[in-house]
Amino acid sequence: MEIEPLASDLLFWSRIRQKLHAPFAEFFGTFILIMFGDGVVAQVALSNDQKGDYQSISWGWGLGVMLGVYVAESSGAHLNPAVTFANCVFRKFPWRKFPIYALAQFLGAFCAAGVVYANYKSAIDVVEGGPNIRTVPGYSNTSTAGIFCTYPAAFMTRTGQFFSEFIASTLLMFCIYALQGDSRLGTGAGKLAPLGLFFVIFGIGACFGWETGYAINLARDFGPRLMSFFLGYGKEVFMAGNYYFWIPMVAPFFGCLFGGFLYDTFVFTGESPINTPWMGLRRLVRPEIGSKEESYA
Repeated sequence: MEIEPLASDLLFWSRIRQKLHAPFAEFFGTFILIMFGDGVVAQVALSNDQKGDYQSISWGWGLGVMLGVYVAESSGAHLNPAVTFANCVFRKFPWRKFPIYALAQFLGAFCAAGVVYANYKSAIDVVEGGPNIRTVPGYSNTSTAGIFCTYPAAFMTRTGQFFSEFIASTLLMFCIYALQGDSRLGTGAGKLAPLGLFFVIFGIGACFGWETGYAINLARDFGPRLMSFFLGYGKEVFMAGNYYFWIPMVAPFFGCLFGGFLYDTFVFTGESPINTPWMGLRRLVRPEIGSKEESYA
């Protein structure tokens, strides 16, 4: 018996949406994340702490991540290239999907930063001292570039910058896998995982956010940073903090990989390359073994 296709399935746009559903979900999930995250930073900074404080920022980013996860639930709600990368390594997520996921996440963050800027442009003009003045932390006492992306505290060394982002990203990935748990054992947070992730992000911001701004996400930082460059903040967005911009692009990948490695090595008993001979290294030496294994040992 043949099943009649839904009328909507025959529409041209429906076919496009079906094919690109996951990238669309990642785009809008990350878009929501940045709207709430950059939005709360803008409100606190531009009001000179009259409409919020540092803890408000932690709450805002936590809400942004939680709501972004709900929006992008159907795609896995990675919202972060480093999380996608870790899932490729530890959770059999297809490597061929990594580029399109990362691009969608970047574009979502890039576009959201533009919307936040448009909403707060008048306030930015007042704080900066004029419509054609845009400054970056380290170059002005009234800079507003920090609304869109992260800049390190002036006292931070290069090693300290990297480690701060590394440890925060490690915590993020370890907790994500803990919230996911193991379906075979019935562990994890289930439908409450987005709420759990809210508290993870809030906690990282409240406890580890001061030094570098806890980017922990290439898309979240570089997308808005590039948007701020185009909006007139200039090349200083890349020069500030002794060319700090590359730290949030690289450190989260190392941190998320390490967090996933720690969780799978010491806690997780399900399917993971860690739970194969030689912790997956055997597959690198003899790939044919991995292709014959139906499940992890």
